Amino acid sequence: MRIAMIGTGYVGLVSGACFSEFGTDVVCVDKDASKIARIQAGEMPIFEPGLDELVATNVAAGRLSFTTDLAEGVRGADAVFICVGTPSRRGDGHADLSYVYAAAEEIGRAIDGYTVIVTKSTVPVGTGREVEAIVRRVRPDGDFDVVSNPEFLREGAAINDFMRPDRVVIGTASERAEAVMRQLYRPLYLIETPIVMTRRETAELIKYAGNSFLAVKITFINEIADLCEKVGADVHDVARGIGLDGRIGRKFLHPGPGYGGSCFPKDTLAIVKTAQDAGTPLRIVETVVDVNETRKLAMAERVVAACGGSVEGKTIAVLGLTFKANTDDMRDSPSLAIVPALQAAGATVRAYDPEGMHEARKLLPGVEYGTGAYPIMEGADAVVLITEWNEFRALDPVRMRRLLRAPVVVDLRNVYDPAQMAAAGLRYHSIGRPPSGEARP
Repeated sequence: MRIAMIGTGYVGLVSGACFSEFGTDVVCVDKDASKIARIQAGEMPIFEPGLDELVATNVAAGRLSFTTDLAEGVRGADAVFICVGTPSRRGDGHADLSYVYAAAEEIGRAIDGYTVIVTKSTVPVGTGREVEAIVRRVRPDGDFDVVSNPEFLREGAAINDFMRPDRVVIGTASERAEAVMRQLYRPLYLIETPIVMTRRETAELIKYAGNSFLAVKITFINEIADLCEKVGADVHDVARGIGLDGRIGRKFLHPGPGYGGSCFPKDTLAIVKTAQDAGTPLRIVETVVDVNETRKLAMAERVVAACGGSVEGKTIAVLGLTFKANTDDMRDSPSLAIVPALQAAGATVRAYDPEGMHEARKLLPGVEYGTGAYPIMEGADAVVLITEWNEFRALDPVRMRRLLRAPVVVDLRNVYDPAQMAAAGLRYHSIGRPPSGEARP
């Protein structure tokens, strides 16, 4: 089979590389000529573990190619995947579908013969219907079907998520299109991956509903963590106790500074707006959105409180800037709220992130960027862990104490052991647990 991926962002590039690994002939299309040139030279536009090797292997095998010519990429394709961005529209939170609709129009002009047009981008309910109308308008005689096939890739684990997914969701009423999609995903039948076949509108809603539920779960455990601090309980024990209930599950019950990234913030906003427009508001999700935004700023207040009520004239060392580890993605990262708030309170901020500093420099002006975790701590009045990169997990508390001017550690991911921090002479602050683990027997 031959397929085209329109867009070489996170979804398009990862999905295209993985499909080619399955043996499919894949061409990835992007209007950005410099981006295509960099990819062809082996330079990935995003950081995703293993992606550079996967791309190189399949390019060398002749199964994966890149072009700026959409018509060339679409010509002869059995399926064309729309993988362009759908950012939140400024002002109202609705998903901006202009890139999706522009791609649909170009695809409509380029298709030759029966083609399955697939919306892989995260889009609101009804987008597939509009895409179909656009293509039909530019190609009244076109032989095509429009299918919804939402992605469920976690940044930092995207290749494994594609190769061994929890499920594949395909939305179509066309038996012809269903046959094409089943053939594309046939390699996953060997590992008995569940294939959810449903209506197009249902498939579109599944992605938003799934991400919103996970955002609710994250926000719930964050609020439970705040309660734990007030009553002397340990949030990790609470999370384990409720997570062992099969109806709840263990995942996404780790407290932190609030969710961020490319999906949860915009997807929760989009489903809230969709529900409001439909006259069935999602009050729980609306509250989650508000609580999450408030939480990020509250994390800066925690740092100020840990520093004795003021950070005026103090130096704060920040470990991690991306919204999560194993990605260079800064979109809606808690650091984008925490760092400016500390600067506004009079602090000088030094920061280090293994992959995110190039992007952070554009978004966080006035920060002193360092070369490693220990160098930014030297002479600092506090160290704040925002992102739980593996290289931060085994830092030596004794060395930290020796480097810091004031022995203050604020761990917003609960990476460190409170007793070890205390034994090293550090004043340790974490999320939802006693400072030295007194709640544990």
